[in-house]
Amino acid sequence: MGAFAGYAAGMSSPVTTTEEITPSDSEDLSAVTRAIILGTAGDVSLMLANDDAAHLYKNLQAGVVYPFRVKRVLATDTTATYIRGLS
Repeated sequence: MGAFAGYAAGMSSPVTTTEEITPSDSEDLSAVTRAIILGTAGDVSLMLANDDAAHLYKNLQAGVVYPFRVKRVLATDTTATYIRGLS
């Protein structure tokens, strides 16, 4: 066990888990993310943790961590691929 094993992770703590995201218009993720990262550039449509919908246009870049609290990535209008949720 590391020196910080007994501490709870906060929103500014390093990522401890990742989840492959398959875009779906009906299925929520297993947990709300702290951020997402894309494997290939493109647009992303998503449902935020507070149930607001957002469409992020103009080719988001691959390899950039986007600090979005996401509960669902929508298949409709999402062109980016290899999306991962970071928690």
